[in-house]
Amino acid sequence: MPFPRRLLIENEELILELRPHWIAIVVPAIVTILVVAGWILALTYAPDVVWGASAIGVFLLIAFPVRKFIAWATSYFVVTSDRVIHREGWIAKRSMEIPLEAINDVRFHQGVFERLIGAGDLIISSASEFGRQVFGDIRNPEEVQKAISHQGELNKERMYRGGGRGSPAPAQATMP
Repeated sequence: MPFPRRLLIENEELILELRPHWIAIVVPAIVTILVVAGWILALTYAPDVVWGASAIGVFLLIAFPVRKFIAWATSYFVVTSDRVIHREGWIAKRSMEIPLEAINDVRFHQGVFERLIGAGDLIISSASEFGRQVFGDIRNPEEVQKAISHQGELNKERMYRGGGRGSPAPAQATMP
């Protein structure tokens, strides 16, 4: 499911639309396998505790892997010509926006394994009351950092020339 275009401001361009890296659901997948294996073992070796094992198994699946998978499947990290947006949630939703002009610093962090698979953390410092936001499991964080910095520069140039947020870049004057 793509990012809802109705959430964009007039004349705002979508630059990057990212889903979290698949590494974010590896641990929930392992937990699912362990819970199912435990349930099968309980059925095989202790049939008298099937109801209790089933109740615990269902609770564990809903409490961790299902919640993590839904968070992964409904999470978007978006860079537009005016802002950075992070949204997640299916029934209950959370959204966070940082205007490009409010971003002070963009950094990324990748461990050795994360570098091999193309994932990492993106750290954005902004002039807001929250100050620093860390976005985990971002795909290709170095490229995202470059895109945010580039859009920030284009945004500053557009603001300097008199265009505001959501306004298209002014046309270049041609020399006669």
